[in-house]
Amino acid sequence: MSPKIQLEYDGPIATITNNNPDKHNAFDDEMDRRLWEILGELKQRPDVRAVIWRAEGKSWSSGRDVGALGGGQVAVSHHELMRGGHRGIQQLWDIDAAVIVACKGWSIGGSFQRALLCDIRVAAEGARFRLPEVGYGVIPDTGGVGVLYQMAGHGVVSDMVLTGRVLSADEALQHGVVSRVVPEAELDETVRSMAEQIAASPQVTVKLAREVIRHLALPALRTSMADEMIYQTFIARSDDMAEMRAARADDRPPHYTGS
Repeated sequence: MSPKIQLEYDGPIATITNNNPDKHNAFDDEMDRRLWEILGELKQRPDVRAVIWRAEGKSWSSGRDVGALGGGQVAVSHHELMRGGHRGIQQLWDIDAAVIVACKGWSIGGSFQRALLCDIRVAAEGARFRLPEVGYGVIPDTGGVGVLYQMAGHGVVSDMVLTGRVLSADEALQHGVVSRVVPEAELDETVRSMAEQIAASPQVTVKLAREVIRHLALPALRTSMADEMIYQTFIARSDDMAEMRAARADDRPPHYTGS
């Protein structure tokens, strides 16, 4: 079990904790594998009525630990890596319990997108959200863009994706990305209270209310994630990606051709 991501039970409430604070809870391969195990376990726990996803340290998650890329024991293709990531995080949709994310500090890249796939996000004051992938020559590929588009619309999602702009907690509240902004000292208490309220409600009612919401959102999200897998695989083999790598290695301006 990875100590960098933990699962605890307290009656009908489960808590997932990102516990890699020295790296602002950036995810590596080990953390991904443990997360998929945790979500798989939660799918089999009908006694769990609500899930809190929180973090130790200053940030919920700064995204991917790029220093750990390729650190897995088994070599897989980029396409297979994406398929595994999609299958792993899509387990969220098979958990009967609502998942509430307690966002603080940075929520970046794929980690931000994972939070977007959950039911509810609460932000601490000063929390910040960012999708920086295009600056690295790739596209966001964890499904969150589809959710963000549903929440905030074309303009906001295009600005965040294409320029990598930072979204503040207040702006996130304005656009419906988070449902509440609270002082950081009250974040854990707030999400715990919300989880207790959900857990105390009739179980079948909560389950079916979430089904209605999912039926509205999931068809478009599944299509978006399928597109992401195809396009990201193409990008990885594109001339422009090869040119970006070569230009950075040669310390020169890149010359992109759009192919």
